[in-house]
Parts: sequence; structure tokens; C-alpha cells
Amino acid sequence: MSIAVIVKGGDWFVSAASWMAEVSGVPKLIVGATIVSLATTLPEMLVSAFSAVNARVTGDAAYIDMSIGNAVGSVTANTGMILAIALIFMAGAIKRKDYLLKSCLFIGSAGVIAAFGITGKIGLVPNLLLLAIFAAAMTENVVEAVRRVRAGESEAGGLDADALPADGAQGGVAARPAANGRLWAKNAILFLVGAAAIAVGANVLVSSAEYVAESVGVPERIIAVTILAVGTSLPELVTTVTAVVKREMSLSAGNIIGANIMDMTLIMPICGLISGKALPVTAQVGRIDLPAALIAAIVALVPALIKKRFMKWQGFALLGLYVGYLVLTCFFGEKIAAL
Repeated sequence: MSIAVIVKGGDWFVSAASWMAEVSGVPKLIVGATIVSLATTLPEMLVSAFSAVNARVTGDAAYIDMSIGNAVGSVTANTGMILAIALIFMAGAIKRKDYLLKSCLFIGSAGVIAAFGITGKIGLVPNLLLLAIFAAAMTENVVEAVRRVRAGESEAGGLDADALPADGAQGGVAARPAANGRLWAKNAILFLVGAAAIAVGANVLVSSAEYVAESVGVPERIIAVTILAVGTSLPELVTTVTAVVKREMSLSAGNIIGANIMDMTLIMPICGLISGKALPVTAQVGRIDLPAALIAAIVALVPALIKKRFMKWQGFALLGLYVGYLVLTCFFGEKIAAL
């Protein structure tokens, strides 16, 4: 139930935020590159943030495992399961320049977390590096959006309505949605209710995960990298299924890569700020969860950049790796940590 509340709240939040931005004259592409990109990471961000708050209040380190596990587990699920589905059904050629920087930022952020995770903590230095990567990603998003608006391109390669003159006017002034008091009130309510639904749903989801873990004796980390990770990745899954139906590979891959960068570069620094100290990384997280996210990123993107195309075998390889990761982390995590 809480997952459904988060997903629906996210839908209302994104729709209202996009409408208000467009009414204010912000081009759709820039809205997508900033507001929508950030909004799709809100479920993971808030679930991890509430876990960090609980860790600080209760002093229970298990909540830190849940916080990190949800963030990294969502990235692994996005790549190893959701992107894998897209590659199996929509393998094809890509433009390397469209993916090169985003791929490097994604792999780089996963590498930073994996490298510092081995040391047993994620402190100030890695968090600053992650924030720098986030800033680079957002800058690239906005620069690319502005370039496309000026060129009169849509993401599908056609003309973008925001770049066309309105009513025959010169200069490419974007036609804005009609706005009145009723529409502003409606979207303001949707924005606030959506944000509240995400926050409440995330808090309930954390509490439910903790209850399930205590009831069945499963470590919080396992719950985080499985149920929480997949649950908070539902927006990306819905986007991917829609993209498969519409045969829009760039929509699916771009959304997943962008969401993963946000998950990697924002959640850890936010949780570190809430915690007030370096986040402790357990042996299981450092030796299994963090490397798994990095390996999935490399398998998904490096061959595609080299060959200039996504290949079907990558999808099957990612699914195999994801299943292997789940088996390893659920059944052999303690043994690996004891080595």
C-alpha cells in the first residue's frame, strides 16, 4: 500500500511541478532535465533519508544498512533488472555522444562509492566527490536541454513545440499552457499532496520494512536491497514498460541512467548530513552490494559505448548478474563478510 501511495504521489508531484514550470515559461526539456529527473528519485531519497533519521534517533546501525542498501539496491535493480528488460526487447544502435558523459558520470559515481565502501565508511571526501558529479550531471542536462531548444529539436529528433514561434511570432517564444486561478490552485494542491504522499509513504515503507525484518528474522539490509529497492524503482519500471511498448529506447535508457546518477550522488551525501558523521559501511555492503552496482553499470554501458549500440546479450547478462547478486547477498552474505 505504501509503495502505491509513493508512486501515485510522485505522479501528482511531477505533473503539477511540470505544469507550474511550463506556465512560468521554462522549456519542457529543461523541466524534464531538472524537475522530473529529481522527482523520480524522491522515493529512494526519502526512504533512505527516513532510515538515516531513525538511525540518528535510535542509534541503531541497522537503519544505516537500510539507508545505503535502498540507495545502492535501487541502482542495481534499475540496471540489472529494468534496463536489462529494455535491452532484451529494444537492442539497437545509439549515438555515443548522447551517452558518453552520462555513462562516465554513472560509472564514476558507482566507482567512488565502491572504492570508499571498502574502507568501511563513506565520509566527507567521497560525499564531496559525489556532489561534484551531481553538479556536473545537472549542468550537462541543462546545457543539452538549452541546446536542443535553440536547435528546435525534440528528444525524438523532431521539432519541439517550445522552440517554435507562437501564433506566428518571431524568435521562438514558447506557447505556454493556459493559466488561471483555478488551475493554479489545482496544481498547487496536487504539488503539496503529491509531496506529502511521497513523504508519508516513504516513512510508512521504512517502518513496514523494519517490522517485516524483525518479524521474520531477516536482516534490514536484505529487505532494503530487495523489497525496498524494487518498490522504490517502480517509476523507472513503469517508464521502461511504456518505452518498450512505444519502442523508445532512448527514453528508457536515458531515464534509468539519469535516475541512477541521482540515486548515487544525492542520497549518500543527504544521509551523511542527516547522520552528522561518516556513514559506516558493513562488510556485506562493502563487499557485495557496492561492487554489484559498479559491475552492473560497466556491463550495461561500456560495451555499448565501444560498439555504439546496445546488444541483446547485455540484457540477458545483466539479468543473470542480478539474479546471481540476489542469491549471493541473501544466502551467502554473512559468509562473505566473515572472510
